[in-house]
Amino acid sequence: MKLLKDVFSQNKVIIALFLLVITAATGFAQVAQDEMRDLPPVVFINYTGSHERLDTREEIRQIGVGLGRLIPANNRAGGNNRYFVIHSVTDPDGNKLDADIFGLGVDVGVDHIRNLRVILQGYLQQAYNYNASDALLLAEFITIYNAVYRGNWDYFQSRYKTPVISNLVRDRTGLSIRYDEWPGRTLMLIPLGTGLGAIDTSAITDSRVIEEMRKDDDQGVPQRQQIVELMEREAGQAEQRARQEQQAVRQEERQLADERRQTEAERQRLQEAYQAGRISEDQARAAHEDLARREQELVKRTETLDERREAAEDLAQKAEEMYDETQRLREGIAEDQESSIARQGTAAAPSAIVLGLMIEATSPVPMGSLVFLEAATGREVNKYPSPTLHVRSAVFIGTRLFGILGDNTGGRNAVRLVEINPSSLTEPKNWADNDIKPGSLLWVNGNNIYAIVINLQDNTCNLARFDLNLVMQAKSEVRVHNDASVMFYQGNLLTQRTNGRALIVNPMDLKDIFPSEY
Repeated sequence: MKLLKDVFSQNKVIIALFLLVITAATGFAQVAQDEMRDLPPVVFINYTGSHERLDTREEIRQIGVGLGRLIPANNRAGGNNRYFVIHSVTDPDGNKLDADIFGLGVDVGVDHIRNLRVILQGYLQQAYNYNASDALLLAEFITIYNAVYRGNWDYFQSRYKTPVISNLVRDRTGLSIRYDEWPGRTLMLIPLGTGLGAIDTSAITDSRVIEEMRKDDDQGVPQRQQIVELMEREAGQAEQRARQEQQAVRQEERQLADERRQTEAERQRLQEAYQAGRISEDQARAAHEDLARREQELVKRTETLDERREAAEDLAQKAEEMYDETQRLREGIAEDQESSIARQGTAAAPSAIVLGLMIEATSPVPMGSLVFLEAATGREVNKYPSPTLHVRSAVFIGTRLFGILGDNTGGRNAVRLVEINPSSLTEPKNWADNDIKPGSLLWVNGNNIYAIVINLQDNTCNLARFDLNLVMQAKSEVRVHNDASVMFYQGNLLTQRTNGRALIVNPMDLKDIFPSEY
């Protein structure tokens, strides 16, 4: 696989400029903490070339689901050379954490951070019953957390219990930012909670992780808000459990007190009966032994109740601490939002930037990169790092940028519809699961995106409609010409059949409006 530094070796030719003007962002204020200084940025380097095959998002998620079925009932799942999990939960050890260790063996094929997060998503859903959105959110924080602390052995030793550390290898713990350093060299830590959620969210939202997220263009505000909402839900659930358990403990205390009074009264009556000669010595001895057993049971129940009371108090305390943590996080979010507004209001004479398209290959279709260019000088200031973007098919819907990415040089058509972040030109924010015909254009109608999809078995093509989440909503029953175009006219969609004749379909379900005519 080629690394990113080897990808761009050809001369670039600007072939189009979007009439998009944006303002250059000013730098963010830095947190005044020594541990935040000189940290390398967490910018994941993913594979960007062609693939022999592309798995769907669900196929990727099922990798994690399979591991999650075996954990936490078992201490280990998976094979050493593939994906595996070590479940390490032991007796309390101060404030140190238990963990699931998620390993990537030498034969894993994951080469993109989004796919690694989808695998983690499936694992968290299956093993700990998180819903899909919460699991994916936690997966994002877990990967950033492991990248931030990669190589910081002292940190891991200070935060995790000895049995966890014993399953780690110093130079493999955490997550490298480079995809080619993942196989055989990755032991990610998933910190486990202690009474609130299954995952210890306090660990994966510490100051260093949050500071890393603040380096994003949006300062990670959406994800930070979502994790705060998750933490508040978990704290609320823990508070409710603690309250219910405390109520149950009080009820049990009353029951124990009643039983102690009853046994004491029975002992008194037994003593009086024996002294009065109403029962024999053997009867008195047997009755005393029975009372002694009952009193011993009361002692054991009292000890258990004391443990339950202490656990309920600890849970209530943890819930309170979690609320305090969410308040701190919310204050940080509010400060960043206020400072962002202030910067926008005081920014002076921002530089004009235009978004351009650059050819880097012409076979099988024109492909290349998106770049930010300084309007005054034409100087390149940022670039979407992929030589396989179909440069004639990029479209905007509002401020969202969509395109087609991939080629078929790997022996299997690996061309997909993607969404790109136009403010940063980093890796795709999202991608579709369907194979797109190389050379297809994209057509927009409202919040719908249309493209030609291809059947890889017989190379036949159909027209498809996608929503803005890049999920296919409809596909034409009639096959279309490989190079068909699309027009919208008076509520209809006009395209072309394989025989070259016109095809008119409903824009929503893509059904032929005049099937009997041809």
